[in-house]
Amino acid sequence: MIKVTPEGHPFILGCLLVTAIAAIIFFWYGKIGNYSFVSFVLLTVVVLSLLLTGFMVFFFRDPDRAVPEGKGVVVAPADGKVIVVRDAYEDTFLKADTKQISIFMSPLDVHVNRAPCDGEVQEVHYNPGKYMAAYREEASLQNEHISMVLKTKWGLVLVRQVAGFIARRAVCRASTGDSLKRGQRYGLIKFSSRLDIFLPKDCKIKVKRGEKVKAGETVIGGFIHD
Repeated sequence: MIKVTPEGHPFILGCLLVTAIAAIIFFWYGKIGNYSFVSFVLLTVVVLSLLLTGFMVFFFRDPDRAVPEGKGVVVAPADGKVIVVRDAYEDTFLKADTKQISIFMSPLDVHVNRAPCDGEVQEVHYNPGKYMAAYREEASLQNEHISMVLKTKWGLVLVRQVAGFIARRAVCRASTGDSLKRGQRYGLIKFSSRLDIFLPKDCKIKVKRGEKVKAGETVIGGFIHD
């Protein structure tokens, strides 16, 4: 059985409700022998809503992941394709030189986000903004996003959930003071989107641009010292 994240339940139930109502009306038309263009439309609605229900179940799936063990390991916070790997100065929260990794999530990727490493949530900040395509460089700061700062034993880590052209809402379940474990689910972004992570500059990056990663499972970096 497919495990679904709770945020997907309203979408799935809504599609099922439309399917049920259209099916009941369709069979009622058939019972009274009144097959017509209206009944054809109703049957089309039933089929399309069933397909949409299946897509919603697929999109909001929340598979378990085998979180790698080991000291200093940093895992991908999102599924998708790595679109940025670079040195960057983060001047909003960390105000420090960092290693930035950005991951683009297509509508076909799992959209549940996971903590990249152990840490205490120091700050969660919501920033309203635009909804341009998430793969664009300027989307990181100009689009609507949620920034979460983790205090770790290796320094501060910033994880930023960025809404995209289709995605209109990011969900962060973590609050200031919460302790997160590596690979722990902490939120999601609905539909195609992007996630940026800023790591301390002494973190050794282990992924390349264009690589596909899985949240909570793919090792994207690590710290040599403990």
